[in-house]
Amino acid sequence: MKKQSLTAIILAAGEGTRMKSGTPKVLQQLGGRSILDRVLATTKVVGVTERVVVLGHRAEEVKKTLPKDVKTVLQPKPQGTGHAVQMAQKVLTKKTGDVLVLCGDAPLIRPQTLKRVVGDHRRMKAKATVLTAQVAEPHGYGRIIRERNDARLISRIVEERDATPAERSVREVNSGAYCFTLRALWQVLGKVKNQNKKNEYYLTDVVALLRKEQSIVAACNMPEASEILGVNTRRDLAQAAWVLNQRKLVELMNSGVTIWDPHQTWIDPEVRIGQDTEIYPGTRILGKTVIGKNCRLGPDVFMDGTRIGSDVCIRYSVIEHARLGDQVKVGPYSHLRSGTRVEANVYIGNFAETNRSWLKSGVKVGHVSYLGDAVVGKLTNIGAGTITANYDGINKHPTQIGERAFIGSGTVLIAPCKIGRKALTGAGAVVKPGTRIPPETVAVGVPARIIKKRK
Repeated sequence: MKKQSLTAIILAAGEGTRMKSGTPKVLQQLGGRSILDRVLATTKVVGVTERVVVLGHRAEEVKKTLPKDVKTVLQPKPQGTGHAVQMAQKVLTKKTGDVLVLCGDAPLIRPQTLKRVVGDHRRMKAKATVLTAQVAEPHGYGRIIRERNDARLISRIVEERDATPAERSVREVNSGAYCFTLRALWQVLGKVKNQNKKNEYYLTDVVALLRKEQSIVAACNMPEASEILGVNTRRDLAQAAWVLNQRKLVELMNSGVTIWDPHQTWIDPEVRIGQDTEIYPGTRILGKTVIGKNCRLGPDVFMDGTRIGSDVCIRYSVIEHARLGDQVKVGPYSHLRSGTRVEANVYIGNFAETNRSWLKSGVKVGHVSYLGDAVVGKLTNIGAGTITANYDGINKHPTQIGERAFIGSGTVLIAPCKIGRKALTGAGAVVKPGTRIPPETVAVGVPARIIKKRK
């Protein structure tokens, strides 16, 4: 049997005035991705082969953020959801099969929920299937009116402004997500009128039109009402972020990660963490961070876009876009900045900072030190208060430190400079730019000078 095609139309033309932002509503960030990007990612997972986004407010700005395989159409004026789908019809006229119609500001619908909608739609041979939810407070939502003779089917959807008091008491509401058979949708979409209090063309009116033709309109009720949340305000955005975070924490705990205080832990949806890692309170892990097994992270660790190995311990520190090997210890109160690469068995202690630096295995950076644009060889010791002065006011310069070197406390390495293998600098030494300290020598003073071979 030929596989039935599945298309998606995402409605993203709204102005989002209640967000009160210079950024379009659908581009607001949620868990490291835009709201619209989250909706698009969900459609990809459920097997959609073609996606059309209906744009309106600041269309060009939104369009620039979209994947190349996503088609766009413009809704010049906000005339309702039915009118928006008519705009998409222009590029989908020749398509067959089914279509998901989704709101671009509703990022919490799970892929498995949409798969169930499509499955129910096809199993019941429906012309339309509406994703619904039971909510305690239905204010603001369209109400689902079921058929009296067959409660599996929907008779119509009534928008709140047009509902009677009895209809407003209904707690089953429209999520704004639908699955239609394309041919049936196109046959009735042009019949939708704007005879309502907002003078808009409602997509929900398609339901009643299909029922007049005796077509099946099914309901797929989702178990978690939180999935229908649309993001219209900053409060909605915060609530959506909280929902995503709780989902992620439950997923991680079910997979063998210990999270000691879920109320004080924040982990983005794309983060991956290995078994038996423990997350302590106050920790925030963002982006596409990947964490190995048996790690101890926190309290109060901030991590973004970082990859770390197994058996790593990090306390009270910030790690941004860095790579850490196995059995690394960091903190407390250290900052590993973008471009930092740390090999296995490295210790980075109190109040240390690294930036675009490569610390090879076994390096020790005790405390209150700065390493920028530096390559530090294996088993080298960096004394307290050491800095690489890598910026001359115009350009950044590199520092190279050989393996098993010993950099004394308070050493200033003014880049570019090179410290040889097993070389030693005395406390407070200042190595001038362009200097090369030979291997296995001792250098002291200001400026540093070689005084003897290192024993």
